[in-house]
Amino acid sequence: MALTGIQIFKLTPKKNCKKCGSPTCMAFSMKVASGAVTIDKCPEMSDEALAQLSEATAPPMKTIKVGAGDAELTLGGETVLFRHEKTLVSKNLFAVTVTAANADEKLAAIPAVDYERIGERMYVEMVNVKFTGEAPEAYAALAQKAAGLGRTLILECACPDAAKAALAVTKDAKPILNGANPENWEAMNAVATEAGVTLGVTGDTIDALYDTLAALEKAGNKNLVFDCGSVSVKDAFSKAVQLRRAALKDENRTAGYPSIVNLAELAPGDLTLQAALAAVFTLKYGSIIIMEDMTYAQALALYPLRQNIYTDPQKPMKVAPGIYPLNGADENSVCVTTVDFALTYFVVSGELERSGVPCNLLISDAGGMSVLTAWAAGKLSAGTIAKFIAEEGIEDKIKNRTLIIPGKVAILKGELDAKLPDWNVVVGTREAVQIVKFMKDYA
Repeated sequence: MALTGIQIFKLTPKKNCKKCGSPTCMAFSMKVASGAVTIDKCPEMSDEALAQLSEATAPPMKTIKVGAGDAELTLGGETVLFRHEKTLVSKNLFAVTVTAANADEKLAAIPAVDYERIGERMYVEMVNVKFTGEAPEAYAALAQKAAGLGRTLILECACPDAAKAALAVTKDAKPILNGANPENWEAMNAVATEAGVTLGVTGDTIDALYDTLAALEKAGNKNLVFDCGSVSVKDAFSKAVQLRRAALKDENRTAGYPSIVNLAELAPGDLTLQAALAAVFTLKYGSIIIMEDMTYAQALALYPLRQNIYTDPQKPMKVAPGIYPLNGADENSVCVTTVDFALTYFVVSGELERSGVPCNLLISDAGGMSVLTAWAAGKLSAGTIAKFIAEEGIEDKIKNRTLIIPGKVAILKGELDAKLPDWNVVVGTREAVQIVKFMKDYA
């Protein structure tokens, strides 16, 4: 159960805290209880009290770090079931399965999906290296080959000898060893603990899975994730949802671990079904979603969905201010401007691209608001547009002096004419659907 500020105060030293900035320990305790500051910010805390409070005030779903260096990834750490309740913390990750039979082909294809959307890199973060019964040395060689891609590995292997061989060459990269079950958990726990890596746990039933997690915790290992298994889609969904709810609603910390959903096993050979299920488990608590392949068609559907779900609802999604040339635009192409709200940008840029008319889309900082909201808040005005053009050096980069503004803020034209005397300010359309015809007629 989460501690209140009073309960935390009873365990804190009774002196002012210089490091956390709070005038009294009671103020500090209240900050910890509200989540505004972490308990380790108090320099006067004893190790015993710090250990006790760190455990009690940690999120009900444990935060797990996997990978190393630039490839380090964070799982878990969630405090709510739904984004609108507060925010979701750690986005789900995507992995592609490779085996000894298809390793060269799959490893060559994985880097093909790698692009940027709204300042975030969209790519396959993990590689699932599946053990198919080969000799331990052969599995180790496969794992080492997959590690060369620079992505965090999942070693899908229930054979302790093969797992130990693979970890001998990959443990420094901190992969996940996914292979513990009710029958072999002691041997797999020994292998994972010796290598210092996260251990994946599975079970045919939710009771078997939970009991194995509890046994591993009792043995001292809390660096865990659980695999929803391959019994059926219904069973995997049930495990993902029930354990998540048990952790976050009932504060059952034994259930509070990130999950792996292996769609390559649940829907083998059906990439369309895998994509549909990946969307479901992005919404319903799959921390790592393993697929047979990740194509551009799948990525264009799944990554925006993930980005929408794992974005703070109180912080609008924005694109970076700047010049966005479309349809092969150059310095002689007409300029169009709109706000930095991501939805507006994608709708407007999409329609401009459909028109086929070369143009330079100028995006200024409007606080991530829509056109009318930004105008009402003073974030989109003649002054902000003129300032953006000056600060970005638009006149030095673009020779064309035509600027098309959104029709919904036609009122800005007069003031823009005064602030930008060398420019021909044109009032564009009120609705994005009208852009294609407007641009073709204007051209």
